[in-house]
Amino acid sequence: MMKKGTALATALLALPLSVLAQQTPTPAPPASPAQAGPPRADTTQPPPTRVALDEAIRLALQHNHALLAARSTILQNQAQEITANLRPNPTLSWDTQFLPLFQPSNFTADYFENQAQFDLGIGYLFERGRKRQHRLQAAKDQTAVTRAQVTDNERQLTFNVSQQFVNVLLAQSTLDLAQQDYDSFQKTVDISESRFKVGDMSEGDLLKIKLQLLQFQADVFAARLSKVQALASLRQFLGFESVPDNYDVEGALDYQPVHAGLDDLKALALRTRPDLQAAHLGVTAAHSQESLAEANGKRDLNVTFDYTHTAGVNSGAFFFNIDIPIFDRNQGEIARTRYAITQFQELQNEAAQQVLTDVVDAFEALHSNDQIIQLYRGGYVDQAQKSRDITEYAYRKGAASLLDFLDSERTYRANQLAYRQALASYMTALEQMRQAVGTRNLP
Repeated sequence: MMKKGTALATALLALPLSVLAQQTPTPAPPASPAQAGPPRADTTQPPPTRVALDEAIRLALQHNHALLAARSTILQNQAQEITANLRPNPTLSWDTQFLPLFQPSNFTADYFENQAQFDLGIGYLFERGRKRQHRLQAAKDQTAVTRAQVTDNERQLTFNVSQQFVNVLLAQSTLDLAQQDYDSFQKTVDISESRFKVGDMSEGDLLKIKLQLLQFQADVFAARLSKVQALASLRQFLGFESVPDNYDVEGALDYQPVHAGLDDLKALALRTRPDLQAAHLGVTAAHSQESLAEANGKRDLNVTFDYTHTAGVNSGAFFFNIDIPIFDRNQGEIARTRYAITQFQELQNEAAQQVLTDVVDAFEALHSNDQIIQLYRGGYVDQAQKSRDITEYAYRKGAASLLDFLDSERTYRANQLAYRQALASYMTALEQMRQAVGTRNLP
């Protein structure tokens, strides 16, 4: 009886453990790298701050440190305007003569009143030839040149931001395509494994498909790396402190036709390009420098009034001092400024020719990329996708070979990548046209 009771107790103790073992699910084996696929974005993170193109340009114009440094030159020139408009300071002079330094006993009030001499004078330099006005005008003209140059820096920065923004859009589009291709091919792998299990596919063909899946995984990782690098490069233009670490862009690769003619674009560029305006203002500033050099050739008048106390007598005297311009009439500086006018006129002509060249180059690049886009939109994109879908369907039904299916996948992927790159090239050419014209508002 004791043995039977012990056995019964042991069975009752073991019963909860067996029931618990039945209720606890058996952990699934870890998925293979091919089945797991590339890691997707963490959905627990807060949504990233999304920046559109116009907002990106605004942030860059406000926070780009290179541009802020260039803008400080305008303030420096305005400070020079203050210096140029300053009048000469008056001069104060005084002296004491006939002091009995070696006869200290003579230091009496009577001696100072009747024997010593005291002089107190004040002088002022009267500038002739309106030098101050010419200095101020020359400084203002130079400030105008600097302001136009800074505006041209803004034009260059706007193009750099737009170009890098397009690179981010291309990277995102490439990443989307790579992820779609991977997801679609993963379904093909699953179907192929099912066919292999029922004996409808050889192990060699199954391995070929799984090896092809590795290429799709590598494409996803490469696309993600390209996007991270493109966002980092864009953030440098925007200013790292202007956007958070997890920021992203808002937009997509898009085709926007331009209907303006070449002549209209040339005329618009000649009116709006800030570097050409800087060249025009440079000629004006050179004329101001010539006027200032001619004014500096005029000799200034130095006038001094002296009060003198000598031997008990108070008197005053006026002194006038002016150079006689026999040898130095500032003729060398006047000649130099005249040659400088010729120099800036030639630079102005060169700038105008450069503007027209930029417009022609940008117009032809935009026209060429537009023709490429029309080829893709004319049927090549749809044909490649239709061919891939037909071959995939036939392969899954056993009516197409593995080589045909893999070849259609490669053709479709290459066509899609080429189309996206063509869109990015067109958008970049469009931004180049806006840069060449000098405004984002094309006719």
